[in-house]
Amino acid sequence: MKEYKYKVKGAEFTVVIQEVEHKTAKVEVNGIPFEVEMDRPMNITHPTVVRPVVHVHHGPVQPAPAAAQPVPAQPAAPAGAGMAVRAPLPGTVVAVAVTNGQAVKKGQTVVVLEAMKMENNIAAECDGTVTSVCVNKGDTVQTGAVLLTIG
Repeated sequence: MKEYKYKVKGAEFTVVIQEVEHKTAKVEVNGIPFEVEMDRPMNITHPTVVRPVVHVHHGPVQPAPAAAQPVPAQPAAPAGAGMAVRAPLPGTVVAVAVTNGQAVKKGQTVVVLEAMKMENNIAAECDGTVTSVCVNKGDTVQTGAVLLTIG
């Protein structure tokens, strides 16, 4: 059983997921029971284990502008060292916009996360170099899961 608290346009909702079987979830929203049918099967019985994952990315999500200035080389931080960029809500990774070793600026989109049929751009919280990418396109993540680290 998992409990989540949401606020939508100022209204607070407490959602308790009682049971999930194949494509049907039994939930309570503010104490009112519902059966929810999902597009695809979901299994939340196994706890999410967050660990570094080797990510092979075959290029940027969007091509860099032709007039981009080269970034001065910085000393490499140890793999996984630095500030963790965490998932602000549960969802599915739609795109990973950076690669290990890539320089990023504060506010730059690093991951696109789909939650409740909406795409959410997850931005770098600081300038630095990506020291590890912990997710791949298609991964399902929970709130607080480490998506990548910036050193």
